[in-house]
Amino acid sequence: MNLHITDAQSLAIIDQEISTHQLSPAQYEIVRQIIYSTADFDYLHLLRCSADALFHGAAALAARTPIIVDVPMIQVSLVPLLQQTFCNPVYCCTTAVTRPPIKQTKAAWGLEILAKQHPNGIYIIGQDESALTNLVQLIDSKTIEPALAIATPPLFLNPVQKQWLENCAIPHIYLNSRKGGAIVAASIINSLVALTWQAY
Repeated sequence: MNLHITDAQSLAIIDQEISTHQLSPAQYEIVRQIIYSTADFDYLHLLRCSADALFHGAAALAARTPIIVDVPMIQVSLVPLLQQTFCNPVYCCTTAVTRPPIKQTKAAWGLEILAKQHPNGIYIIGQDESALTNLVQLIDSKTIEPALAIATPPLFLNPVQKQWLENCAIPHIYLNSRKGGAIVAASIINSLVALTWQAY
């Protein structure tokens, strides 16, 4: 992907300020894009990836695996890049249904609907805490087996949900923090698409 000169200059400043780190080159590129999107250097120490997450994520992208996101912001950010690269279909949980049950958010209910259609998709929960709860339950019950799970919602009610991913066999990327949101999730998946496109 071509960078505008201001993007390149900003990324160079980030590199100068970070200087040294313990991340792999691919993980660092993802973190660098998060920092560029948020101007928050704390993310250097908050990203957690399973050992095979980037490999499986790249393979799934190249295989044009469907991508399920919880909120439109991630979908809107991701689709233009995918149209220039792998053309994966992207489905948004909040627009999958019109009337969720009273006790569920649109994103949580939409996730259940889309999970039945795409049990091996790439799942990205960037904002909705209830949707992450449903994702954890669907994985735990073996209803779905995502090719990759990305979780970045700012959790207040149940902060251990993201850490649950640490111990599951699903390839995963999450933040070890309350910090997060749709912007962070979009940065992660867009970086992964760009890296995969370069590799392929």
